[in-house]
Amino acid sequence: MTKNQNIFQKFLDEGKPVGEIVAINRFVLTLRGAQPCNVFSLILFEDGSRGYVQKIDKEFTIVLHLGNKPPKVGTFGVVLSDQLKTKVGTEFIGRVVSVTGEPLDGKGPILNYRSWNIFNKAPDINEREGLSTQIETGVIVVDSLFPIVKGQRMALLGDSKSGKSSLATQMIINQKNTDQIVVYCLIAKRKVDVDQTISWLAQNGGLEKAIVVVATLYDSLATNFLAPYVACSMAEYLWQEENNDVIVVYDDLSAHAQVHREISLLQGVSPGRDSYPGDTFYTHSRLLERAGKLNKNSKCLTAIGIVNVSNGDISAYLPTNIMSITDGQWILDMNLFKNGQRPALNTGLSVTRAGGLGHNSRQKHLVIQTLKILADYQEAKEFSHFGNELSDQSKRALYVGDLIYELLNQAPNRVFSLLEQQLMLNLIVDLDLGANLSINELTQKIKQYGSKILVKDDFEVQLQNLRKDFLSPNSNLNKEGAKT
Repeated sequence: MTKNQNIFQKFLDEGKPVGEIVAINRFVLTLRGAQPCNVFSLILFEDGSRGYVQKIDKEFTIVLHLGNKPPKVGTFGVVLSDQLKTKVGTEFIGRVVSVTGEPLDGKGPILNYRSWNIFNKAPDINEREGLSTQIETGVIVVDSLFPIVKGQRMALLGDSKSGKSSLATQMIINQKNTDQIVVYCLIAKRKVDVDQTISWLAQNGGLEKAIVVVATLYDSLATNFLAPYVACSMAEYLWQEENNDVIVVYDDLSAHAQVHREISLLQGVSPGRDSYPGDTFYTHSRLLERAGKLNKNSKCLTAIGIVNVSNGDISAYLPTNIMSITDGQWILDMNLFKNGQRPALNTGLSVTRAGGLGHNSRQKHLVIQTLKILADYQEAKEFSHFGNELSDQSKRALYVGDLIYELLNQAPNRVFSLLEQQLMLNLIVDLDLGANLSINELTQKIKQYGSKILVKDDFEVQLQNLRKDFLSPNSNLNKEGAKT
């Protein structure tokens, strides 16, 4: 007998509930018996495969099979546990694993681990604490204009191939220099995309403090459905038991919703809007609401949900669902992406409802100044198409707006500290019309100014030095390429 067969026989001898498969619809198994049991109870079948209880009727138990090949009709299954659990632990940090916790990176088995419930409820209000600390992503447009704080739930929306995963990995890589751990969940991805993502993270040090949970298109629908809950549980354990600040990234929740829709349709659930079942909102809310800040250890679980938006329609059913659950959204614009803006974040539609809690008064004032200039820039740009003569105010908006967008155009391998970002933005928003400034020179030399800021007063000193060195008539900086 195999190991799983021995386990099956052991639980059978202990008198655990047993059921027989009487019908199969792909991976949806109908068992006669297997009661009493709970929803999400774990079932072990005679052939060693597993599944979990999804629905309980008077006579039958509906089980979702977790393997790629379901057992045959007549196979018996025994209830292993009342709750579906996953492997968790600090040993998973730096590893790439499957939804079942098995290593996929060739670095050997993970021996020391604990078990944790996959479907835990969110912490109660009285267990939570107010949010206050900003997460430093290294991305200027995010940190300076639409920040995220520890414990926040944020949505990242955009059309297919608009740079959503690239922005997410850029944020993950920047956490290697912080005390935060990242759990990155890949849902229903092609193997080539998984390999490219993991390779990019490994090359840039992003795996040092990360756990990557992988569910590919070749895995069963039930496995893909569980993937984000498993990732959340791994993050939850590190947050609640190991007292770590953790970020969990779900890439992406639109694929997860499609998996949930297909499972529901196979079970005969009545379809609603866009054929999604009526509990789609609950499916994601019970996942995202597990994030927050605990008052028992003042540690945070931050959730970032990526959503694919077809043709940029953010008013569709699924995007509006996710936006109503989260505390803000970054929206990527395909037109900006095609024009070469990286990341292609739409500053007019994006918003952060909790991120401002991590900004001081100077940063908040800078955000207001910058967003006003960008709004004036768009207005002046549209007006200029008519060929009319522009006022000096409109000319300045066009000039300064161009410089800001040039600064926000950031390569994935380039990151800037919060102080460096503030110095550069402060310099640009205060420019007069006709001033000469090279963004390329500025980004290359900004670190020597940011590194000198040790106390609050040093910021103003270094900002004055920056203005003097970059805007002085005697400056030896290259000005040929500067816009006038």
